[in-house]
Amino acid sequence: MKIKRRAYFKDQVNDLVYFRSWVNQLEAANGRQYEQYELHTSLGKTHVWGLNTTEENLDSLVIFPGARTTSLIWDFDNGLDNLNHKVRLFLVETNGLPNLSHGDTPAIDSLDYGVWASEVFEGLHLKKAFVAGASFGGLICMKLGLVAPEKIEAAFLLNPGCLQPFSLSLKNLYYNLLPILRPTQRNVSTFLDKAIFSNPNHQLSETAKKMLVDYEVFALNRYKDNTQKPYYMAEQLSEVKTDTYLLVGDQDLLFPWQQSAVNAKKHLKNLREIKVFENVGHGIETYPEAMAFIGAILKHR
Repeated sequence: MKIKRRAYFKDQVNDLVYFRSWVNQLEAANGRQYEQYELHTSLGKTHVWGLNTTEENLDSLVIFPGARTTSLIWDFDNGLDNLNHKVRLFLVETNGLPNLSHGDTPAIDSLDYGVWASEVFEGLHLKKAFVAGASFGGLICMKLGLVAPEKIEAAFLLNPGCLQPFSLSLKNLYYNLLPILRPTQRNVSTFLDKAIFSNPNHQLSETAKKMLVDYEVFALNRYKDNTQKPYYMAEQLSEVKTDTYLLVGDQDLLFPWQQSAVNAKKHLKNLREIKVFENVGHGIETYPEAMAFIGAILKHR
């Protein structure tokens, strides 16, 4: 696999100590400890968090996070409990994002992220599993669907970054550039309130919100993010044969839901359902009803 770009923490030792301390805070807040796997892939070390993974009689759900996030964000406020269905959970830390995985990344428009995701399945000894991806993670799910469709039971795309280009509306650009140009707690909090959540319907607890702000400030200041961003996969999507469910928030500024729905119907041959959540922003993976929707499908398939 050809490495296109390399992202990295500026201080490998101290920054990783901080990140692990942050994880410890989350575990304390949630009252549980995450299992950990270190896999060797074509992109170097890939870190995976787990819950219930030793219970091999359960369905398996593999989660891929959005850009500039960690997969643990899915479990703020014990959010994964809202699946209401016990499954083996594998939270993959995508290479090139600010987490414990190595920062090497392939060309975003190649199939290599799909090859990497297939290697993750092999490293976890998963023959077949459900997959879910938020934003950037949705693109990973579709790349895997192109490379190894036989490994996917069904895919859940949450406000994915592969169904349309990133919105260039002035409002979206303003709130996204604000924390990048000046990564302060206040600016990050504003970005989250205006672009990621949708108060009062879609929000985190005070504790989880503070942890997310801390993480984003840390990632923006301490991580050299050279990873390419997701793109509209267009006709590539027509080659995906995987059963797919699209979950979108009607307040998503980054990828407005209407265009995602149009393009999903146009390209995804096995699109099973589009679920629109009212008054929900881009960070739909933290919305309890979205998790409940996924859990209900897992339970009845």
